[in-house]
Amino acid sequence: MTIPAKYENGVFRPLEIVRMKEGTVVDVLIPVEQEPTRERHSIRDLPFFGMWKDRTDIGDGVDYVNNLRDNPRS
Repeated sequence: MTIPAKYENGVFRPLEIVRMKEGTVVDVLIPVEQEPTRERHSIRDLPFFGMWKDRTDIGDGVDYVNNLRDNPRS
């Protein structure tokens, strides 16, 4: 069961009616705040850069990977 709640003055207060036995111990899962999106790094910075250097069906590996990243279902 998921119950929306608001944290005020050191207490989690449900935002809707909760039907459970008084004194029931519950686990509270608090979502982690997302860090701001970082600047996209170049594929050249990744440890597997160059792994396709011997493939003849892929021209420029960086362009190939960037195209896959930008169009994952194409």
